[in-house]
Amino acid sequence: MVKLPLRIVLTDDDKGDRLLFKEIIKEMPEKTLVKTLDNGVQLMDYLNNNNKVLPDLLFLDLNMPQKSGMECLKEIRRNGEYDDMAIAIYSTSNFDKDIDQTFEEGANIYITKPSDFEELKKVLNKAVSFSRQEKDFGFNKENFVLKI
Repeated sequence: MVKLPLRIVLTDDDKGDRLLFKEIIKEMPEKTLVKTLDNGVQLMDYLNNNNKVLPDLLFLDLNMPQKSGMECLKEIRRNGEYDDMAIAIYSTSNFDKDIDQTFEEGANIYITKPSDFEELKKVLNKAVSFSRQEKDFGFNKENFVLKI
């Protein structure tokens, strides 16, 4: 059976983080299609455009101007059309309150952005691999925070 490309969207207001993310994903053995967006307003516009194919996996930064990642997460999880979309919180925050709240709001996995390039590659590879293997990766408090 031929695997379809995994559709990934990254929403992050940091241009450098978006470029680094795309480079790492491009090098993965997984077949992927990657789209990057600058903020939560762009993300919700993109998702609400019915002509678009929804992503299989959404990486969502929490701290963004205009509309935060938390606001987007809540809006997405309240819309049944997005139930099949896995959401990986992808943030510099490692505060317990952010981790707990995103888990309660329905994120599938939480990634604290590593500052080391090799660690970032490993954690992104692991997240993409999990999303390919398991329909509901995460959703378990014990493995919600993805670590290397």
